[in-house]
Amino acid sequence: CSYLSISAFLFFSGIQGDENLQSMLVGTVMRKIKSRTWKKQRYFKLQDDCMTIWYKSKKAGKAHSTFSMRDVEVVREGHQSEVLLSIADEFPANRCFTVVFHGRRGNLDLVAESAEEAQSWIKGMRKLIENLENMGEREKLDQWIGDWFQKADKNNDGRMNFKEVRDLLRMMNVDMNEHHAHRLFTMADKSQTGALEGDEFVLFYKMLTQREDILNIFQEYSSDGQKLSQSDIEDFLRKEQLEDVDIQHHAQELIKYYEPSDTAKQLKAMTFDGFLMYLGSAEGSIFSPKCRGIFQDMTQPLCHYFISSSHNTYLMEDQLRGQSSVEGYIRALNRGCRCVEVDCWDGANGEPIVYHGHTFTSKILFKDVVNAVGKYAFKISEYPVILSIENHCSVDQQRVMAQHLKHILGDKLLRGMLDGRAPVGLPSPEVSDLPLLFREILGSVDVPWLGIKTCSFWIISHIKKKTSTGESRTQLPKDIYVLNIFLQKILNHLFELLATKGKSLGKTAEIVTSYILSLFHPVALNFQTAGEGMDLNDGLFSQNGRCGYVLKPAFMRDKNDRFDPELPQKRDDYQPIVLTIQVISGQQLPKVNIKEDSIVDPLVRVEIHGVLMDQAKQETRHIENNGFNPLWNDTLRFTIHTPELALVRFVVEDYDKTSKNDFVGQFTLPLSCMQKGYRHIHLLSRDGTRISPSSLFVHVRITDLE
Repeated sequence: CSYLSISAFLFFSGIQGDENLQSMLVGTVMRKIKSRTWKKQRYFKLQDDCMTIWYKSKKAGKAHSTFSMRDVEVVREGHQSEVLLSIADEFPANRCFTVVFHGRRGNLDLVAESAEEAQSWIKGMRKLIENLENMGEREKLDQWIGDWFQKADKNNDGRMNFKEVRDLLRMMNVDMNEHHAHRLFTMADKSQTGALEGDEFVLFYKMLTQREDILNIFQEYSSDGQKLSQSDIEDFLRKEQLEDVDIQHHAQELIKYYEPSDTAKQLKAMTFDGFLMYLGSAEGSIFSPKCRGIFQDMTQPLCHYFISSSHNTYLMEDQLRGQSSVEGYIRALNRGCRCVEVDCWDGANGEPIVYHGHTFTSKILFKDVVNAVGKYAFKISEYPVILSIENHCSVDQQRVMAQHLKHILGDKLLRGMLDGRAPVGLPSPEVSDLPLLFREILGSVDVPWLGIKTCSFWIISHIKKKTSTGESRTQLPKDIYVLNIFLQKILNHLFELLATKGKSLGKTAEIVTSYILSLFHPVALNFQTAGEGMDLNDGLFSQNGRCGYVLKPAFMRDKNDRFDPELPQKRDDYQPIVLTIQVISGQQLPKVNIKEDSIVDPLVRVEIHGVLMDQAKQETRHIENNGFNPLWNDTLRFTIHTPELALVRFVVEDYDKTSKNDFVGQFTLPLSCMQKGYRHIHLLSRDGTRISPSSLFVHVRITDLE
């Protein structure tokens, strides 16, 4: 590999023993497929940086395209896209694979010349994805530095003169005084050759990114100004981080995991580098590690949970002329969505189709949707998936729909309610008891499927069984049950709820009362559309293992509690809080304008989303010409009346006094998952993917309102 920096080079040097990666470095010819009629040969090759895939047409002269493995989410093997399914009769599955990118970038469908070549690329790319996922924060930063080095090294000689460094600074979003930049360059040029190589560039970067804000905190708590003793760390954790843990043990663990110096470890101390690594880690993040896994009670009725829900799931674009695709279902399910919408209409040749009726959106087969849902329903979350079916089909094609469900999902399909009797109550997401709950209606009676009812839900349940030790064990996704719940009984109440409370309640999430399941379109989101709505949805469901179910607060689960979102102060347990956020600094913010001489003027807006009384937003001042290491030190304060329902959204924008500010990055999380003290916020793009290493550094306090 070419220069990346020492640790990143060592990280990727493992390719020497990997035949698949070696083959990718040599390159191969494959077919790029866009449709049944568009199939063109391209030469694909892994670049020497061990991270970039380069490809071109032999007939296209110098024109070529590239993509980074950091942008790849997964590699699907075989005919696992509509495009590859369309040419299945021409190319066997063992030569086909699909590269799926993060965000909303289109898939790359490829056909290799042989099954062996396909496997080489599939396994090699999966290896690179695994390497990236296993990277620590230091390794990710090293990789990022290496990327910038290569971009700035215009003549590819592995060295950077001062002109290249000056250009690099503008590329990295910093407008630095040329005299100061030259001084840093000279200090880093230990070899005195007038150019930076390898470790010299790393030294230059370290000087460039000196974190004075964190150094001040380090020196405040350091007894000798050189290191943090275990006692110093305990003092910092107790006074600043306010963590509810065994402080002594936690301090020991921080030294063990984040201190790079063995000498410091032996002294039971932490250097400034170790302190930096801790604050930049997931443990030092604003999002509490306690909320990342499944931590909520999953045994309550379905109606006691907010459920991640998708509207017009089949659409990839707009609702009038956009493309319909099973990819919409795959992407939504892979983002933890647990309720997907299927709009069914009569199609040609007796096959039901799915599309946005009475529009020019393209059409897909219902059976392909069921196949996709059956295959991807439980890859991310083991909890039930709800198919919200809007049925416009004739009786004949409804029968075809039923046949596809029975054939694709198998004999575990629950077809309806025996003798029209409804179950006593809704099952829980933890559906290990489902066969017992509904044993009486699992008989062979074939209830007319759906009829003309459009107000119905299908629940595909992933079953968990008990082992001999009494622990629950997740079965394979083939363990699927489908429950058809008719909601006619509650329609009147639902319409009343929509008319009186829908608007205010609908701002929070999938709204369900304490005893019925109800769906609001303002919060059953278009997963295909980036923006504030999806940011809030992703933020809410980022907790609890991203399983798509979030337990509602107790006051929303109790039938006897008449919670009024417009008058939260009437709650018996009403206790407002004050959220104080000091926005301290930003790190390596991305450029929003492709012009090389354009540098952002960043500001940070903090938004509170919740009940009406809690809706609020405040902004810092903007910093001119510095997206690299802006320093604000601005303090924002919010009074929050219903903290259990509050989401906090951090938005970074490029200030423009003459037009609308440009979006730079954001991060949204539930207030209940927010850690106190000094924390980093790792920013996300408009598509919800990580913008490494872009971050904000803040200090958080949450206190009771006096």
